[in-house]
Amino acid sequence: TVSAGNGIVYAYRSLGSGTDALPLVLLQHFRGNLDNWDPALIDAPAQERRVITFDNTGVGATSGRTPNTVAAMADDAITFIDVLGLDKVDLLGFSLGSFVAQEIALHRPDLVNRIVLASAAPRGAA
Repeated sequence: TVSAGNGIVYAYRSLGSGTDALPLVLLQHFRGNLDNWDPALIDAPAQERRVITFDNTGVGATSGRTPNTVAAMADDAITFIDVLGLDKVDLLGFSLGSFVAQEIALHRPDLVNRIVLASAAPRGAA
């Protein structure tokens, strides 16, 4: 875990240690937590880079209250990334995580190098 200045204690897992490639931060689907990522998916990139999975605020083992907007989820994810001391990352967003990845890019474009959107849409349903 890592504690943020906002009082949230984030649960996360970090695999791999490649120092040349930027870290890859994974953003989970609705009702998912850091344990939902298939090792078959994350083990391959972890051979060459750091891959980070985490529970967003109020999800799984992370403290706090679950945000009720994608923008708030993105702000919480940015806080987590900042607490880890990462200046630039690649993002992989799956489903709801793809919405969060897009919001992160809007809120903090300096933080994002590349984004992979899986099961994505440019905006959620009404």
